[in-house]
Amino acid sequence: MERKVMTELVKWKDKPNRMPLIVNGARQVGKTYILKAFGETYFENTIYVHLENQMATAAFFEGDLTPTRIIQYMEAAYNQNITAGKTLIILDEIQSSERALMALKVFCEDAPQYHIVTAGSLLGVAVNREKYSFPVGKVDEINMYPLDFEEFLWANGKQFFAEEIKQHFANNQPFAEGIHQMLIELYKHYLITGGMPAVVKQFVETQKFTDIIDIQSRILNEYLADMAKYASASTSVKIRACYNSIPTQLAKENTKFQYKVVQKGGSATLFGESIDWLESEG
Repeated sequence: MERKVMTELVKWKDKPNRMPLIVNGARQVGKTYILKAFGETYFENTIYVHLENQMATAAFFEGDLTPTRIIQYMEAAYNQNITAGKTLIILDEIQSSERALMALKVFCEDAPQYHIVTAGSLLGVAVNREKYSFPVGKVDEINMYPLDFEEFLWANGKQFFAEEIKQHFANNQPFAEGIHQMLIELYKHYLITGGMPAVVKQFVETQKFTDIIDIQSRILNEYLADMAKYASASTSVKIRACYNSIPTQLAKENTKFQYKVVQKGGSATLFGESIDWLESEG
């Protein structure tokens, strides 16, 4: 699935003053998929380290954070050579390991020749809640989001329409009514799928909205589970209330987020922290 963020990754790869890269974004926006595709396309080999599921990988970052030592551990664990400029190192779920986050600073200062990318779904939450030390000024960052409408058209094999929209917009030229209605229908399909890669993939394969409901529900449940896992019980209730109010907020003529929609008498004092949490989550 073609994503625009790949262009940003390639630019980062070729930067002379490149630093370790953090790809921020909510769960299920395709961070892991795009980073693996990036490695397969632009590097000779890729080392993929999942910091949450592979507990043994924590040993890479215990004790001394010298880059040479960490590289040696990874080479032994994955039975692959790690060559600067030819190997991509992916550290997934970086929010699970403060030591791994600290190591990025060391690599930036002492071993900038290595290409290291990380992905984290709740990094902002972890930094604020666990008081992690963030390597300010020692990392590059990219924000990743669900597919936009152009990417949705690409995924559906409608590249021609994507280009036509840009040309007609640039020339201030209207579409013929039949084409316009076809594009409106495609846009409605995009709004219904929501742009999450797994949902779009399923829709592309079957063209049935009934087939995407379970996937959308699973993603929503993962978000709700994160709210319970990474926030206190009292804060979690407020976060869910804010989150559940979003459809009503968007349906209003006044597009400003209003706390009174969340709860009668609601205020920034009561719900401001919850909004900050949602923003940090991506």
